[in-house]
Amino acid sequence: MSITEVQQWVLSVLAFTVIEHFAAGLAIAAIVSEEKDAQVGLNVLAGITGVVAVGAFRAIRGKSLLSAWMLLGPLPGVIGAWLTFR
Repeated sequence: MSITEVQQWVLSVLAFTVIEHFAAGLAIAAIVSEEKDAQVGLNVLAGITGVVAVGAFRAIRGKSLLSAWMLLGPLPGVIGAWLTFR
């Protein structure tokens, strides 16, 4: 593995982790929110942010953005919605 490949791996994992933590924070904010509109909106934003995280990971690695991995992107929003509205 060259130094460039290692740098790409480190940057992509770091970007993914930071963005996913933000998505999880949005989902947690939806869970503790009292207003239904805010709950729905925050969970939608968590899902969109998750898609951005997966897209950033793949873009930094130089891979195609259209992939089955993109299906994992909305997971924070889906889990947040399940925890919010159960």
